[in-house]
Amino acid sequence: MSENFQALLAKIIDETRPVRSIDLTDLSDLARNEIGSFGAAWALLNDSRRLDLATTLVEQAEANIHLNFHAILRTFLSDPDPQVRRIAIEGLWEDERANLIAPLVGLLQDDPATEVRAAAATSLGRFMLLGALGEIGDEMARVAEEALHMAWYRAGEPVEVRRRALESLAYSSMPELHTLIQNAYFDENELMRQSALFAMGRSTDRRWARLVLAELGSPEPAMRFEAAIAAGEMALREAVQTLIRRLDDPDGGVREAATAALGKIGGPVAKRALQALARSSDEALAQAAEDALDELNFGGEGWDDVLAGADSAGPRDDEEDETDLEDDELEGDELDAEMLYEDDEFGDLAGEDFLDEEDADFEFDDEEDGWDDEDLDDEADGVDEDDEDDEDWN
Repeated sequence: MSENFQALLAKIIDETRPVRSIDLTDLSDLARNEIGSFGAAWALLNDSRRLDLATTLVEQAEANIHLNFHAILRTFLSDPDPQVRRIAIEGLWEDERANLIAPLVGLLQDDPATEVRAAAATSLGRFMLLGALGEIGDEMARVAEEALHMAWYRAGEPVEVRRRALESLAYSSMPELHTLIQNAYFDENELMRQSALFAMGRSTDRRWARLVLAELGSPEPAMRFEAAIAAGEMALREAVQTLIRRLDDPDGGVREAATAALGKIGGPVAKRALQALARSSDEALAQAAEDALDELNFGGEGWDDVLAGADSAGPRDDEEDETDLEDDELEGDELDAEMLYEDDEFGDLAGEDFLDEEDADFEFDDEEDGWDDEDLDDEADGVDEDDEDDEDWN
């Protein structure tokens, strides 16, 4: 055991010294024998000191990507304080070793604290993704899926746990997934409906396209936010027009979500919108636009190249038009949400002609911190005036 490590333990035990003033670097990548020594010191700390230490560990790891506190954080999963257990789960987000599934499943099934079970359900989502990508064994992925499935159906389980279970299950290929999402979307609980939209996007299933597009015009900022995220995850090219309108949304979170979504979808219109937005006086939004442009450029062949190729090669009879949302994608009229929101800005989902991505252009009116609607309407056919209803949700 190094002298530096011993000195660090002495500082941690000294409760007169604020934890946040201590450099915890020497707790990174601990050896097995050092974990035992740390555990002995940890047992001497009071509840407040342990919580402060766990929080600071996670903060320092986020600030320095070279620090790895996974070994210590795993020991925190059995801490008597539920807040410490929750923080430990969140701090282990980048730990993708399949042997973490079992302790997370145990917490999801048996932990007495709702916040811990919810965090465990969320954390299992990355193992669902790893399973879908073939990066962990099918058997381990099934263990995670079964635990999440049980949490969804468990009698008396709070909404917070069930909604997180649904979000994680969205990565699965289980046959009843669309039914779970549908039931969540029509749930009376607003948070559950938000998670349904999140799950729609994560599933990337275009059966949900019409609902996602409709919710971009929702009167609820949280639903517009989730719809924007989902549109980006699903790469809904037909959402570009409405997402551009959402760049002037009264809710800052929605504006940033719409910005990120445009970066994921790409195309010349989205790119020009982001380039204009990057010149905004709103520093946070300008930075979000820069990040979205980075993602758009990183994505390889953009819609500019795709469209150019299509023009030179001519139309293909066997190619489905992405902007044509067929009713059969929604399995009949079960989920026909066409008229969910009658919004002049949104228009008729079935009949609206979306932006021609090659011909449209626009400018960002930085002085008014909004989109120049007059310029946009002159350039892009089929885009209605911005609805004044947004003012009602400030």
